[in-house]
Amino acid sequence: MAAPVGLWGMRAWVWLALGVLAAGAAWGWWRLGQPVTLPDAPSGRIACVSYAPFRLPGESPLDVHAFVSPERIDADLQALSQRFDCVRTYSQGQGLGAVPAIAQRHGMQVLMGIWLGRERQANAEQIRLGIAAAQRYPQVLRGIVVGNEVLLRGDLSEAALAGYLRQVRAAVSVPVTYADVWEFWLRHPALAKAVDFVTIHILPYWEDRPVGPEHAVQHVAAVYARMRAAFPRQPVMIGETGWPSAGRPRQTAVPSVVNEARYLREFLDYAAKVHMPYNVIEAFDQPWKRDLEGTAGGYWGIFDAQARPKFGLTGPVTEVSRWWLGWLAGGFCAGLFLGFGGGDRRRGGWIALALAGFASGAVLAWQYRQLALAARDGWEWTVSLGACAAALVTAMLLARTLAARLASRLDEAPVAMGGPGRPSGNWWPWLQGAWLAALAYYGLLLAFDGRYRDYPLALFALPCVGYALCACLRAGRAMPALESRFLACLVPLLAIVVLVQERGITHAAWLWLALNLALACPVLRAWRRARLQAQQT
Repeated sequence: MAAPVGLWGMRAWVWLALGVLAAGAAWGWWRLGQPVTLPDAPSGRIACVSYAPFRLPGESPLDVHAFVSPERIDADLQALSQRFDCVRTYSQGQGLGAVPAIAQRHGMQVLMGIWLGRERQANAEQIRLGIAAAQRYPQVLRGIVVGNEVLLRGDLSEAALAGYLRQVRAAVSVPVTYADVWEFWLRHPALAKAVDFVTIHILPYWEDRPVGPEHAVQHVAAVYARMRAAFPRQPVMIGETGWPSAGRPRQTAVPSVVNEARYLREFLDYAAKVHMPYNVIEAFDQPWKRDLEGTAGGYWGIFDAQARPKFGLTGPVTEVSRWWLGWLAGGFCAGLFLGFGGGDRRRGGWIALALAGFASGAVLAWQYRQLALAARDGWEWTVSLGACAAALVTAMLLARTLAARLASRLDEAPVAMGGPGRPSGNWWPWLQGAWLAALAYYGLLLAFDGRYRDYPLALFALPCVGYALCACLRAGRAMPALESRFLACLVPLLAIVVLVQERGITHAAWLWLALNLALACPVLRAWRRARLQAQQT
């Protein structure tokens, strides 16, 4: 009688898990839609903001033929002038040379950028255009930034960069500076002699040791004080600071709309108290940056790519305004699962199908939201939607098996799982092996090239949790294939590598490890059981 009693206990745990998963999915979407109270910014205006007009689909400054019309720039600056006193540009090409004249019409100033790279001829043209603009609009320019993160990228030596700085300073009457990550100013302190003021970038999210939003402004204040002590004879300006609204968590630094609003408001309050010159990054989301910096790179804007404000500088902030769509997706999939699986209504199999369907639909809705933020082209949309469809089909098959097991009597045989061996017609082992292979592939990417990769938690949650729950009811007891056993040993190890890289403090990394174990443990358990049975025989 021990086995039936144990199986009754496992059934109770599975029912509890289904209820918790469905309720948790519903609560998660509801929670995302609740307004979060944040401290207000001291003012509705911001001193300066980075401006790049490349926000429409397919636009990128990396395209040498890209050009933004003066009419587009005029419309952008007219809108930005309602909230910002100044814009920072990064280049003289691709139409941006028109910014000073347009900014003058709207009563704005410009922190004008001259782009420097590896090509001497291109640098010379940028210098020529920048000097001409400075001589024509000196009253509009707050300063000229000759080079942006050139030392960080390794495009120029310190001596070559200093030469460009001296050339521009000798030809213009406005202050000249160079902008780079703050650590590189400490590595090249002699460069301060070639500028009128020091411009540093402080981005807590991108630090080598990322700083969470609750401590981000304190980190900025500490770095700013350190830089002022390192360069006491010159003004120090923060040329870039901000927070992404979407993307991969980096240790405690989690991108979100609420965290972006929190950081910006707290930073503006700090900057006002210490009377610090600053520029925030950036005016509009830049989809093209996702090619370079992952999802997070495209979502540093105070406005989205359609020029809509993401949040206000006062009042509560909501992460997801249409959160109820998650519930709608859950309800739709609950009906889909019921239609697909049927279920024994006398024993409650239909309840299991409804709970599993709602949880699956709500989770897939989150994956779709992440896909809408991250996908860069039609190929990525196609692959990602195909993966979501595969996860949904897998979840439906597993939910039908789970419901049948929960609705069956204890003395009935396992449903649709097959017996010993691996029958070719049985979908269970090959589908499980396919998901193990997909999990291993993405685990390798995260472990060895994961800086800019998102965690596809919602996508893998459906097969991983589904197989784990079915295993609790003793489904899939045949000896796993050699490939599945190898992958089941590999995927947890890769997940542990990711967790170590995140210093064990990233919630997403822990969830990733849990999903890897949820899919691997049933295989390892079936392997152990099959070996014991073989030894007993």
